[in-house]
Amino acid sequence: MKVMEDDRFIVSVRVGPKGQITVPVEARRMFSIKEGDTLMVLGDRERGIALLKADKFYEQMGGMMPDAGHTDP
Repeated sequence: MKVMEDDRFIVSVRVGPKGQITVPVEARRMFSIKEGDTLMVLGDRERGIALLKADKFYEQMGGMMPDAGHTDP
């Protein structure tokens, strides 16, 4: 892990045989990700992939998108 600043870091993860990755503990702590949380996977062919907690995603969208697939209480 390379710490960039107190609020940023860079870490690599490996994709397993089932296409799974482990979210590093630094990220889980920083973003309060707990077991059972739902994450959104955002993708752009040129810019890459990003993960965002579902509740924050819907908050940022401000009702612009329906809750399709949103399972958090």
